[in-house]
Amino acid sequence: MRASLRTAGVAVRAMLVFTAVLGVGYMLLVTAIGQVALPFQANGSLVRTADGSVSGSPLIGQSFQDADGQALPQYFQSRPSAAGYDSSASTGSNLGPENADLIDSIAANRSAFEALNGSGTVPADAVTASGSGLDPDISVANAERQVARIADARGIPVADVEALVTELTLPRDLGFLGDPRVNVFELNRALDAL
Repeated sequence: MRASLRTAGVAVRAMLVFTAVLGVGYMLLVTAIGQVALPFQANGSLVRTADGSVSGSPLIGQSFQDADGQALPQYFQSRPSAAGYDSSASTGSNLGPENADLIDSIAANRSAFEALNGSGTVPADAVTASGSGLDPDISVANAERQVARIADARGIPVADVEALVTELTLPRDLGFLGDPRVNVFELNRALDAL
């Protein structure tokens, strides 16, 4: 009995020491390293305006719409979001390909895209939400379909907007994974800086 109590006491003390070292100490060490080495990333990659308020993050898809939910024509539009661009509610629709709600959603998104950008080929990412509902990127084809509208709304040459899309196009990850893409937040920031 005595040996069992002694073993239990050692186990409890070891658990407390390792909890303090690995549960608290390690967390504090990693946080400190992040704050020193990569402060922008460690603090959520938040982009601030000149007055210090947060304007967004290039890691999270966001809405470029007015208070009534209408797309702002002078901005590139993000992918549709099943989460309503709410980062605390990251989710896909989880609807199957034959679900009537999904089919209706795609049709409505297609109509909205064509109303904004004219008829023509509609890229898949312009009508479907990503798995997280917060994808910050759009395909190059999606960005190119929006160029003429944005140039017209801003009163700038189409070539200037096309040059921004080309400049901000991200390559395939590791040179072979996925497709080239454009970060909508960064693209709209660059437009505002023109």
